[in-house]
Amino acid sequence: MTSDYVISVDGLVRAYGEKVAVDGVSFGVRKGEIFGFLGPNGAGKTTTIKVLTTLIPPTHGKVTVLSYDVTDEPLKVRRRIGVVQQQPSLEMFMTVEQNLDSSGFLWDISKEERKKRIRFLSELFGLGDCLKSKGPELSIGQRRRVQVARELMHDMDILFLDEPTLGLDPQMRRTLLDYVKKCASEGLTVFFTTHIMEEAEYLCDRAAVIDHGKILACDTVEKLRSRFGTGTIIEFTLAEKEVSLKSALMSVKGINAFSEPQEEDGSFKISADDPSGVLPELLHALFTRGLHVTSVNVKESSLEEAFLKLTSEREAKA
Repeated sequence: MTSDYVISVDGLVRAYGEKVAVDGVSFGVRKGEIFGFLGPNGAGKTTTIKVLTTLIPPTHGKVTVLSYDVTDEPLKVRRRIGVVQQQPSLEMFMTVEQNLDSSGFLWDISKEERKKRIRFLSELFGLGDCLKSKGPELSIGQRRRVQVARELMHDMDILFLDEPTLGLDPQMRRTLLDYVKKCASEGLTVFFTTHIMEEAEYLCDRAAVIDHGKILACDTVEKLRSRFGTGTIIEFTLAEKEVSLKSALMSVKGINAFSEPQEEDGSFKISADDPSGVLPELLHALFTRGLHVTSVNVKESSLEEAFLKLTSEREAKA
């Protein structure tokens, strides 16, 4: 790992008895980037973030955050990071305002500055109408918003977000992601775990894919799509229903993969490295068989498709 990494992980192993949750993981995160840590549930994301934030020690390996060893100097790490955990951590007996104010107080933020931040964050996350409400009076989404806002009451060098959008509606999810982007543009380093690939594709500069405790790939989002995606996707629908296209597509060269109609919209999907060459042949093959195309859409392979390919290949080898 080079010196420009503010998070450096070398050969991290974390075991719970005989169960190995994280198995020889190595990666680095640079200052000011949004680093995605992607994987299905149970992949080892939360265990890794707990080690990085000094909540649990590594079993083996070397882990440093801001050049501090997480085992030898945990207090120095904690003073310079923020953490939004996946598990609820709201003080239920306090009002929303008290939750935010107490967080700022614990981080030695002045009273006047706390008031300013409470006003800003309550407006940002739509909490203005419930500042005097206590935990039991809040919806699950409101509690999650308070949990996120509370952590943003103080200054930090690195923000750890463990599945931060759980329980948030689409509008509030986008508000949070946009604010995280803004903070990163101002120099904040963000470590972001999620199993929602659309969020990672929208937010992250680089990402690592982890499954069963092992990192399968680590690169920029663009390169992950390019290396592990299925090529450009041609999506089309037909006027005819319940037809089989297997024989028609066998005559079209350059198709990498083909999926049957999607339940939600009845569309077919094929992947191809050269869509400009495949599309005319595809339309001709369908026309000669008396099939009528009602819509065509060409789009780049997504991070989700790359993620599914990586994890499915791992399952096949296991």
